Amino acid sequence: MSRRKIAFVGAGNVGATCAHLCFLRQLGDIVLYDIIDGLPQGKALDMLQSAPLLAADINVTGTTNIDDIAGADCVVVTSGSPRKPGMSRDDLLKINAGVMSTVGGAIKRLCQNAFVIVVTNPLDAMVTQMKRITGFPKHRVAGQAGVLDSARYRTFLALELKVSMASVAAMVLGGHGDDMVPVRSYTTVGGVPIEKLIAPKRLDEIEKRTRDGGAEIVNLMKTSSYYAAGAATYKMVEAYMLDRKEVLPCAAFLEGEYGVKGLYAGVPVVIGAGGVEKVVEIDLTAAEKQAFASSVAHVRELVEAMDKVLGA
Repeated sequence: MSRRKIAFVGAGNVGATCAHLCFLRQLGDIVLYDIIDGLPQGKALDMLQSAPLLAADINVTGTTNIDDIAGADCVVVTSGSPRKPGMSRDDLLKINAGVMSTVGGAIKRLCQNAFVIVVTNPLDAMVTQMKRITGFPKHRVAGQAGVLDSARYRTFLALELKVSMASVAAMVLGGHGDDMVPVRSYTTVGGVPIEKLIAPKRLDEIEKRTRDGGAEIVNLMKTSSYYAAGAATYKMVEAYMLDRKEVLPCAAFLEGEYGVKGLYAGVPVVIGAGGVEKVVEIDLTAAEKQAFASSVAHVRELVEAMDKVLGA
């Protein structure tokens, strides 16, 4: 029996970081694709040469031929222009929508049964375009955003309280942008509600830092996050490849859940061998519902702007 296959469309920092984690976990054979000749081949060879040291019997291939992703069980899409200093996620819309159209067409042709995870920004619009171009059912196209945003929120809360990261449970929902929604009512530390441990004003500050988490890193490194973003994407790949049935906050296509129809938005979902197997609906407070609705409205504006750019 041949090993399963994970393809990475985009061998930059995020894709390569996620691929390396998949390699370490030996989730399946790996293909790194990129349009920059030498980049995917070099990273693949470098990774493969660590296999004897890690007893990893996994094949890693680097290529500039998109046909090499054929038959992949899972496809992670990170290709597109990265966010640069002073650039919002929305600024990337025109460039990356075209990339999704090209890449989506290739995935539709080569990987008819794959689970597709989109990471490219602006995320909510890009995952929408991917679903449209592939024509795949909603459970087989999802976006990675909430896992990363939630990890940032958990990080800042753990640092504030000086507790283990593992003790903090939290979710960030809505669109992957400046109006993302940290859900306080479901945030706990060791089972204790967060509002019993941190004053509201300080929570406001931490949540603002969470929303600005990507921009903070861009301003420091002059490029986008990749360790955390790669690890967040890995969590989705792992849940799918190992059928973990894990509840993760992801951009999922909604058809009435949370009062949203025909749009991608960040919500808790169950990811297993069937892809997005279930949308988990939770009871939000009135303030959280309002914030979520506002965030979703921005997603809708993004999609409409993309449609205008593409002449749809």
